[in-house]
Amino acid sequence: MSGAGLLACDEPLATRYDLALVDLDGVAYRGHEPIDGAAEGLDAARAAGMRVVFVTNNASREPEQVADQLVGLGIPTAPHEVMTAAQAAAELLATRVPPGSPVLVVGGAGLLTAVRAKGYEVVGSADDGPVAVVQGFAPELGWAQLAEAAYAVQRGAWHVASNLDLSLPTARGFAPGNGSLVGAVRAATGVEPASAGKPSPTMYRLAVERAGARAPLVVGDRLDTDLAGARSGDIPGLHVLTGVSSARDDVLAVPGERPHFIGADLLSLLEPHPAPVAEGGWWACRGAAARVVGGALELRPHGGTEGRLDLVRAACAAAWDAADRGTPVDAAGVPEL
Repeated sequence: MSGAGLLACDEPLATRYDLALVDLDGVAYRGHEPIDGAAEGLDAARAAGMRVVFVTNNASREPEQVADQLVGLGIPTAPHEVMTAAQAAAELLATRVPPGSPVLVVGGAGLLTAVRAKGYEVVGSADDGPVAVVQGFAPELGWAQLAEAAYAVQRGAWHVASNLDLSLPTARGFAPGNGSLVGAVRAATGVEPASAGKPSPTMYRLAVERAGARAPLVVGDRLDTDLAGARSGDIPGLHVLTGVSSARDDVLAVPGERPHFIGADLLSLLEPHPAPVAEGGWWACRGAAARVVGGALELRPHGGTEGRLDLVRAACAAAWDAADRGTPVDAAGVPEL
């Protein structure tokens, strides 16, 4: 797949792609609340033949717990349809650390299970001589656990993070994520950790291999993790506007974080996605159009909900083209779309 622009799909995404790699927070649910259209969109996508694997940077919970939560929100899910950052972190450990080695786990039950499943001896202190520290988010983590991680890393243990997300979306807003807690260990040791979670494509590749998919599609709400992982893994990515990153963020996205498709929510799996085309100095998407003149983004909207998405697509095409030609759009003039 070449280029860093939007792709065109003249049929529903659910019939073009055989596997959806779906993020959780901000896509399927927000905190403990469902997101409108999520259950309906996934049900219909599955009915059209698309399989689903939920791929999450959350490493604190077991796949069974994640599946139970989704079932409770009206989204039928089996544990094997969940791929967590804990599983990816254990796979990353296995690339350098022999089974049976002592590993200090700083995280929740999901991380403990994943590390033990790979055959490692889990230890609780830097004094136990761990050869690696694997760190994932858990709400109960405190200073004592972070200090043990720092002591072990200072003594030469390999520091592996399940993910580096600085924030974690909750029903009340954004809370510190695993990246913020990893940052405390990094600040104390000066050692940069390896990361298994998004934007690394490790989890996507594991999920694709497990499913035997030929045409996967990443679905996420964050450009810097979900969509960056799609780009780095050379997998098409759908950005749904129900979570962290906004349509304005799409317009201003750097090449490595740009989505291939943009939709309002998971119902957009059931829709075709037009790509803008260059027409007389404008980038047009059906009735909407945009261009960049002297660094200023100019918009020509088209009415209706569909028209608003087309305007976002046209604005992205215009802004990305200008940036790639060396004349980026003035961010101050880009409105909230």
